[in-house]
Amino acid sequence: MRLAILGGGGFRTPLVYGALLTDRHESRVDEVWLHDVDQSRLDAIARVLAQLAADHPDPPAVHTTTDLDEALAGSAFVFSAIRVGGLEGRTADERVALDLGLLGQETTGPGGISYGLRTVPVALHVAERVRAVAPDAWVINFTNPAGMITEAMQSVLGERVVGICDSPIGAARRVAATMGVDPAATTIDYVGLNHLGWLRGVHHEGHNLVPALLDDDARLATTEEGQLFGAEWLRTLGSIPNEYLYYYYFTRDAVASIRSSEQTRGEYLVQQQRSFYDALASGPDHALVEWDRVRMERNATYMREARDEGEERDEQDVQGGGYEGVALAIMAAISRGEPATLILNVRNGSTLAGLPADAVVEVPCTVDGDGPHPLPTSPLEGHPLGLVQQVKAVDRLVIEAASTGSERRAVQAFALHPLVDSVTVARELLRGYRARIPLVDAVFGGGRSRR
Repeated sequence: MRLAILGGGGFRTPLVYGALLTDRHESRVDEVWLHDVDQSRLDAIARVLAQLAADHPDPPAVHTTTDLDEALAGSAFVFSAIRVGGLEGRTADERVALDLGLLGQETTGPGGISYGLRTVPVALHVAERVRAVAPDAWVINFTNPAGMITEAMQSVLGERVVGICDSPIGAARRVAATMGVDPAATTIDYVGLNHLGWLRGVHHEGHNLVPALLDDDARLATTEEGQLFGAEWLRTLGSIPNEYLYYYYFTRDAVASIRSSEQTRGEYLVQQQRSFYDALASGPDHALVEWDRVRMERNATYMREARDEGEERDEQDVQGGGYEGVALAIMAAISRGEPATLILNVRNGSTLAGLPADAVVEVPCTVDGDGPHPLPTSPLEGHPLGLVQQVKAVDRLVIEAASTGSERRAVQAFALHPLVDSVTVARELLRGYRARIPLVDAVFGGGRSRR
């Protein structure tokens, strides 16, 4: 079975390949095609994969290419983890917003809109090429903003596009482990959008572990979410929010913390990744060791702006990983009939009341040979429903703006986002992103906007 990894020169590719190495089933993936626009990055990651596979018998064969159709043709699965505009684009996403006093973050708020504007056209092109040369393939999307990009690609490929994220399952596992329960023995009640959801229940033997955790200050303080949001606010909500909701509930705190730092997250990663790829070019014998060192350093600094000075992440969280296991479980369920229950980004249908049927939502699903099937869920009410509806409306405006080149829809998307406080600022945001990021400007014809 053949797997194509788009963005194959990216830093996280070894996580996916490492998961494949542990899969000894006779119907496993035996051929991996890495696609990227940068051959030097492909070469660097291929060296890491070769060393990762050195002690494994019969590892999946690895091929690299900068030709999209060559990577896609004959693939049963396509894993998409592209970063349109690179990390330099991410730094602009952050800085344009910060310079206007707003949150500057990769997927949440104005930066996520900018990222979506330049990524949607590329994602649609990828979907069209999949339809042309690998029409039976399933696309597993990790490209951010994951919910928005999955929804855009579904407009071409339908429900054969599934979005994944490691945040929800990570939160559920932390709750179970903190309460001394095997995560595999639990069922999960989680609902929302990508990077905008709430863990309402982790059920074990008929009992919901979440209320008991919320009542236990000592245990709650040991969790990532307890440290991010504080016990009092979590008890007020009565649920465990996705970690990215920190940027909605503590917006001023996040902006102040980011602006007081010497570097944004994007600027830090640009420097780190440049050093990493340069090191692999000059010392390929140590590729795997260097990759693992940088991975641990990268994970340890994740969401640093949300933690107090000197506060360190839990060792288990620093180890990172997770989404590659979700991807492998999807492939096993579809290709081998090994049913799985996973939290995925899928077409809503009638799952979540208050959202359009073709909107992509993030909910627990069963997955079998026919793909994912959303599980019934109780509705969202109050502020979570309003927030989800508002952000989903923005997502759909971004898709429309990026698909049609409409400057008017782009301004509307910025203005209606809950983390943007003025229509005037929305217009300044669009001007700023177009000036800083050529790929965003190109969406609108480089100055010839279709309104």
